[in-house]
Amino acid sequence: MSETKKTLIEEGTEFKGTLTSSCPIVVMGRVEGEMKGPSVEVTETGVLSGKAKVTELRSRGELAGEFDADVVELSGRVRDKSIIRAQSLEVSLSREGGRIEMVFGDCELAVGDAPDKAKAVRESSAKPKEAKEAKAAPAPETGGGEVSAEADMSASARLRRGKPPEAASQPESA
Repeated sequence: MSETKKTLIEEGTEFKGTLTSSCPIVVMGRVEGEMKGPSVEVTETGVLSGKAKVTELRSRGELAGEFDADVVELSGRVRDKSIIRAQSLEVSLSREGGRIEMVFGDCELAVGDAPDKAKAVRESSAKPKEAKEAKAAPAPETGGGEVSAEADMSASARLRRGKPPEAASQPESA
């Protein structure tokens, strides 16, 4: 029987500095500083503040700082001035004591691929040309003469949700 090794920061332990591990990291105590590893799990009692670059970040505790990960799962607290960059983001709401709560401070969430600057420049320079062509085109038979465009949802605006948005936004009565 082989057990998976883990780097544990036990409850009651405070670590300040740089932590690099080739094993998954579990934070039950407090970590302040920089962290690198394959994955980080912050438990309900854990606090992670600083910077972390990992493949997977799962937090049921408290996060503050700058976090880069492919997969992020949140169900705890995100403090003010935090930045989270991820390929996919899942926010799970759990019911404890008759209410549902997920707290985001003043933070930045960037989900999906990083924007392609060259593509954005090409698209913006092509739009004036398309607008001229649209103005030159005859108006539809309905007589509206309106030009309409469809907006694409950018990759950074797509979120994977575990529950429908209306379930997350409705207040619970006690």
